Amino acid sequence: MNEHIETVVLDSQGLSAWITQDRKILAMLQVFHTMSADLVIGANTVVEVSHSRVNMPRLQWALSRVKVEPVTERAAKAAAELLKAAGLHGHKYAIDATVAEAALRQPGPVAMLTSDVDDMARLCGNRVRLIGI
Repeated sequence: MNEHIETVVLDSQGLSAWITQDRKILAMLQVFHTMSADLVIGANTVVEVSHSRVNMPRLQWALSRVKVEPVTERAAKAAAELLKAAGLHGHKYAIDATVAEAALRQPGPVAMLTSDVDDMARLCGNRVRLIGI
């Protein structure tokens, strides 16, 4: 990874891997940290990663180090447009669409750590560098 990245968006798998201290994700985040890249998640990603066994202190620690993008009415409408353009249904892809919409609003160049490269490519086009995890 030798080009500069301004913003890194984490989907739920990216955030979960960070919380569980996955070595590969920690190494990537260290590289982005040296670039002074901002870390961003969508507000509903917090909901998506929450379950009874999540390490709450680690989640709170991670949340203190990221910018949490709200899902406003304007953001929801823009995410709905992304779904429509990609031919995807909101019932299955609602959260992915809001994560993609948040990524597209960030200062670029933007990278996204995602477990769902194919769907995110449909939603983001070529405007976000997708890094599969």
